[in-house]
Amino acid sequence: MTLTSGGHMTATSQSQKTPGQGERRFLSGPQDRGSELLRLLRISAEFVRGFRKLHFLGPCVTVFGSARFAESHPYYGLARDVGKRLAEAGFTVMTGGGPGIMEAASRGAKDVGGRTVGCNIELPIEQKPNPYLDECVNFHHFFVRKVMLVKYSYAFVVLPGGFGTLDEVFETVTLIQTDKIRDFPIVLVASDFWNPLIRFMRDTLLARGTIDEGDFELMNVVDSADDAVALIRDAAIRRFGLTYGPGARRRRPLFE
Repeated sequence: MTLTSGGHMTATSQSQKTPGQGERRFLSGPQDRGSELLRLLRISAEFVRGFRKLHFLGPCVTVFGSARFAESHPYYGLARDVGKRLAEAGFTVMTGGGPGIMEAASRGAKDVGGRTVGCNIELPIEQKPNPYLDECVNFHHFFVRKVMLVKYSYAFVVLPGGFGTLDEVFETVTLIQTDKIRDFPIVLVASDFWNPLIRFMRDTLLARGTIDEGDFELMNVVDSADDAVALIRDAAIRRFGLTYGPGARRRRPLFE
């Protein structure tokens, strides 16, 4: 049923280009105009490739979380349950494509025959796509990858994670807060992990006037996969008008 609308680094010689070198140069300041133009064309091509790959997946829910949790960790089991419940509700499960929470959510979806997609990132410390993906798109640039993880999603489930996860959740909250995207649900799962952050936001950010009381309504904290998916299903079907039915059609003139 489908709804519609870290590691070890080794030294390399200068002649060997490792993932990240091009981005490091790009972000290090002005370059010659020719290389800047080539970089712009590569970025544009990366966007087009992502659009073509992800256009027909149907409504997705993106699951954020750490790549560092092993299969034996309770958060891995929780993420697997989240993926399972999302797939049973008819959503495509989208993740960053790597191990840990990302693998667990994809694995849970596949447990019940759901559809999965990964937006993998090329890193100096290799991140191999997990084996539970129906589709996997590799990206060179973090900002292109983050656009894809947001563009095709109707909700966001955030499990415990580190700097990358916090970057993803706060960027998504900022996009909703500034009305750049609709107020899609952001569900933080595992209150023991997230409550200290919520307290900091209330005791420091709100107390000093850098956010408003209403900003807390942009995020929901729950402890179970069932509660997370109930919030998302309600928003997707009642607020955004998603129904069960056929998805977008491929067009042969566009080589789809």
